[in-house]
Amino acid sequence: GYGIAGPLDGSDRASQLGMIDLNVRALVELTHIYWPRMLAQKRGGVLNVASTAAFQPGPLMAVYYASKAFVLSFSEAMWKEGEAFGVRVSCLCPGRTVSKFRERAGTGRTRLAKTGAPMSSLTVAEMGYRAWQENRAVIVPGTRNALVAGLVRFLPRRMLLAMVYRIQSPANS
Repeated sequence: GYGIAGPLDGSDRASQLGMIDLNVRALVELTHIYWPRMLAQKRGGVLNVASTAAFQPGPLMAVYYASKAFVLSFSEAMWKEGEAFGVRVSCLCPGRTVSKFRERAGTGRTRLAKTGAPMSSLTVAEMGYRAWQENRAVIVPGTRNALVAGLVRFLPRRMLLAMVYRIQSPANS
């Protein structure tokens, strides 16, 4: 994973653009390369990895959240385009998962990092693969994660932004 915790102001521009290159550009480029062949052969598929971050804006990690929203939207669109051809597309949207992501992204000190236990990487991967086999457009592993992802669309945007800002803030502030 590739994430950068903190406000956009003062962040490294090259790192932010690198995140877009990985999470958006590479995803589109690889899909564009292999998609025509999958459609022609009427088989194959794509399993993209977004995040529960894809379901709302993310102050203090704005580029990460926005790039994951792109992954979700793009995947759902490709799911529909592939449907008539038998080409599977799923978008895996995990919440906190045991990995080195928090360490690399610098999110280990946020309030979010202190909430609940993360899911195991194996469990998340297995759930994603099963969803792909079933051609489910979107999978959000974990009951709590799925509930929160579904509820955010009903919250007033100002309230949602304040909530995300709070959980992305350092735990000691």
